[in-house]
Amino acid sequence: MTTTPDPAHLVQAQAQDLAARLPPLLVAAQRVAASLTGGSHGRRRAGAGETFWQYRRAIPGDAATAIDWRRSARGPGLYVRESEWAASQGIWLWADASGSMAWRSLAQLPTKAERARLLTLALAAGLLNGGERVALLQDGSAPASGAGILPRLATALLSPPAHTGLPRPHRPPRHGEIVLISDFLHPADSIAAEIAALAAHGASGHLLQVMDPAEETLPYAGPVRFAGLEGEAEITSRRAEDWRQAYGDRMRTHRDAIAASAAAHGWSFAIHHTDQPPQHALLALYSRLSLPRNGMGGLGR
Repeated sequence: MTTTPDPAHLVQAQAQDLAARLPPLLVAAQRVAASLTGGSHGRRRAGAGETFWQYRRAIPGDAATAIDWRRSARGPGLYVRESEWAASQGIWLWADASGSMAWRSLAQLPTKAERARLLTLALAAGLLNGGERVALLQDGSAPASGAGILPRLATALLSPPAHTGLPRPHRPPRHGEIVLISDFLHPADSIAAEIAALAAHGASGHLLQVMDPAEETLPYAGPVRFAGLEGEAEITSRRAEDWRQAYGDRMRTHRDAIAASAAAHGWSFAIHHTDQPPQHALLALYSRLSLPRNGMGGLGR
């Protein structure tokens, strides 16, 4: 005799599982974020924006219209009122939770989804520590700062909405920065279309491809059965080593297409492997976010 599970009990079990996973993820993210030494001021800098940042002493060459006469009247010398650089007004983050991300080649490695969540939350922690405003791209909420933001982001990352492609934000970000962390094994043309759609709203962006090391080399030999994680049909190879060259060529072609799509809009692109320390990717990504929006360069390969 079988019984139908009580929906209330299922929800309670899911909530308990989420609560159990939340503290370890937060602790791990904050530990990784601690590698961002010297970044306590984040990306806050003077520039074109509407948010007040600081007063500074006037220097030769400052226009008379830039002088804040009310502040200057309170003491000796003249002061200029500086606004915060506009690009630091919002950063949207996204960690891919599609089926292909739930894979690892070895038990001692994290899944790609686990590493993507860790990097996303660690980056958020570092940015929040620097006074930035952060949001998840798929939430539809505006970027915010404060002590309570990180646990909320962790909860959302551990219970993502069902989605199998790149994000479709409820409110496309305008004139902020976007960080997409994924294996980017979606069709290259759909990735190009999504990048173009997001860039059309004035956002700059950064793509971090998270890959298991076995996905780079296809280190298998002999008969191998490849099972899809997103509903694809199974494929069986009698000699997997015979596929290695063609597989590598196709992977490079796919990656080059993604990098070209990113570069076409001034976005950066980088690769991270799950057998490497997360701090390396985090530092490179944080450094890239610290550059002015019109800065050139990327995260590198």
